[in-house]
Amino acid sequence: MRAAGGYPAVAHSCQPATDILARVGDKWSVLVVILLGNGTKRFNEMRRLINGISQRMLTLTLRGLERDGLVTRTVFPTVPPRVDYALTDLGRSLLGPISALGAWAFGHRQEIDAARLAYDIRADTDSSS
Repeated sequence: MRAAGGYPAVAHSCQPATDILARVGDKWSVLVVILLGNGTKRFNEMRRLINGISQRMLTLTLRGLERDGLVTRTVFPTVPPRVDYALTDLGRSLLGPISALGAWAFGHRQEIDAARLAYDIRADTDSSS
């Protein structure tokens, strides 16, 4: 059974956390938050620094992060207009958990690679039978 929004059905009280985790767990959101953790950036600067992100995906990601109060967007009245993006205090508070998760992933990468290899070998063996 699937709940509204495409998420697996969860208790109604868990839905707010599920929505937030979907945003902050998105790979592009994580990369943008990490990048902005180093200071204010302009759109095209971020696009150059985040390998593989399209203009549309960066726009959608920034809008979502801004909507959630994690990023601010400041427009300067120049020609052409200059737009800067920065983390809010709330966004900066996310850097610790993201860094901890990244450190965990880096520290356990060999175990995860070994588990994946063992799984793939089992799956290949099972599909050959």
